[in-house]
Amino acid sequence: MTDTVKLVSLAVATPDNIIYQTEAAETAGRLFSDRFRDFKHLARVFESAGIRKRYVARPLSWFEQSHGWQDRMEAYAEVASQLFTRSATSALKRAGLRAEEVDCIVTVSSTGVTTPSLEARLSRELGFRSDIERVPVFGLGCAAGVSGLGIASRMAKSRPGAVVLFVALELCSLAFRLDELTRPNIVATALFGDGAAACILRAGKDGVAEIESTGEHLFPDTLGIMGWKIDDTGFGIILDQSLPPFAEANIKPAVAGILERAGLTISDVDRFICHPGGAKVLVALETAFGLEPGSLDIEREVVSDYGNMSSPTVLFVLERAISAGLPPRSALIAMGPGFAASCVTLKRAA
Repeated sequence: MTDTVKLVSLAVATPDNIIYQTEAAETAGRLFSDRFRDFKHLARVFESAGIRKRYVARPLSWFEQSHGWQDRMEAYAEVASQLFTRSATSALKRAGLRAEEVDCIVTVSSTGVTTPSLEARLSRELGFRSDIERVPVFGLGCAAGVSGLGIASRMAKSRPGAVVLFVALELCSLAFRLDELTRPNIVATALFGDGAAACILRAGKDGVAEIESTGEHLFPDTLGIMGWKIDDTGFGIILDQSLPPFAEANIKPAVAGILERAGLTISDVDRFICHPGGAKVLVALETAFGLEPGSLDIEREVVSDYGNMSSPTVLFVLERAISAGLPPRSALIAMGPGFAASCVTLKRAA
């Protein structure tokens, strides 16, 4: 069918600065152990998170200094522009397309703000047309890699033949806070990294996979599970300890409902491709979907190599899954602020 939307290409990018988990643990110890009574107990997360290294927007020394909104957003604008350019350029090259052939850009990011938005700032440099349609989306957090892919696919489906560029980009490290002596902030120093992913979508053309269905589920009365609190210094992480048990108890019925609306069931899915929010969340997801322990192996590889980059992380997993060979049907799953679950099903290209 000519109106089916294909994932034509996918490319990822990371900043140049690498922090190894041993370095992060040592630095956090120096910065927090004398000021936060429970630090020694929480410091175990640096080992249990399953993370070996992360890529971050600034060198490690930058995080040992105090920063306010201006510093953080200047860093965001600079590094986010670099990652947008790298990922989008690579995705276009892999698709055999030029920037002037892009008709619509969907950009998701919840870790910084630029106005004009990133794609407008980079339009002349990258060569986008003046009549391009821009859809910048803020606030979907970790779920945005899947939710944004769904939005981009619907934009592509509404105009067969149109080229849609989707970019998920996060600089989670810029939310690091020296002044936040809280459990969520300490845990965040052990989990989050930075990165970007870009996809080219097109209806009626060849690609690596077909976007079969998209869907969302918003859980009531769950605003406190995940999000930002915002003050004069910057973003402050909201991350509730209840997330892994909540996911284990609630994600399967939510995804089942999304699939049912598309005429599918859980048993129709050959491989779940999940946002790896952390080691405990991956165990919860395997339990929820009745998977063998360790089944989400690519997810664990990605989190080891990059940490939790929020929205683009699931697309890093998808890139490796494509390289390994997709099964007939996959389901991309992510959870994020709201609290919400997002699902996109992919059918392997014939």
